[in-house]
Amino acid sequence: MSQHTYAAPVTGLPDQSQRTVDRAVFKTAYAVIPRGVMRDIVTSRLPHWRDTRAWILARPLSGFAETFAQYIVEVAPGGGSDMPEPVADAEAVLFVLEGSPRLILDGLAHDLLPGSYVFIGPESTWRLDNPAQTPTRFQWIRKRYAYVDGVSAPASFVTHDDAITPTTMPDCNGVWATSRFVDPDDLSHDMHVTIVTFQPGGVIPFSETHVMEHGLYVLEGKAVYQLNEDWVEVEAGDFMWLRAFCPQACYAAGPGPFRYLLYKDVNRHPGLDATALPEAR
Repeated sequence: MSQHTYAAPVTGLPDQSQRTVDRAVFKTAYAVIPRGVMRDIVTSRLPHWRDTRAWILARPLSGFAETFAQYIVEVAPGGGSDMPEPVADAEAVLFVLEGSPRLILDGLAHDLLPGSYVFIGPESTWRLDNPAQTPTRFQWIRKRYAYVDGVSAPASFVTHDDAITPTTMPDCNGVWATSRFVDPDDLSHDMHVTIVTFQPGGVIPFSETHVMEHGLYVLEGKAVYQLNEDWVEVEAGDFMWLRAFCPQACYAAGPGPFRYLLYKDVNRHPGLDATALPEAR
């Protein structure tokens, strides 16, 4: 079993005695989707997936995040898909939150467990099913791969959160670290999906303001997060969606570590047409 815990949505609906207002926010520069609003009635069914539903957390949206889609997928016992990905040149990361799905990736079988991390390259084939007696839930982050002449597409791989030694960030006394699943200098990768960990009291000590978009899913703990001009309290199971150049920082509120799965687009020239995504091959 993993040394960590990973939050997932709650099921059912709140009863009629509960308050209506939650912490959900949608603004020009960011969105916050709290765990408490990821309920059954906002799920979608997916083509070619059996006994499966998904919470769609992010999708390309004009004027907002434009490079990626992010889901929480729940597969019931016996469910799964032999045709999971509808876009031929898509790449993906799967991160298992609960359960024990079986993945067939480029012909090889992998029995996954909570904390399993899968990178699926744009030239790979895969399928997934849930042979267990309980549901499985996982993050699925999808991006259309941006091919570059002379740069090979990245290979697929399977690893685990516990197998990665976090890299401590400089000048922070060890309270801020990043688990990197690929070499950040490898130009074949045009997205990074990492796990960021703050110990209680740790901070991002400046307002990061950069071109990369973010999907940020809180795996564990709680914090106060700066999003543009606002400070928002977030906890395990919450999702944040940050537009390019949205100022951001955080203060880990404890009592335990604050950990989140972080998507960002990297290693490519910005497109020069403001309305177009990078060209697909």
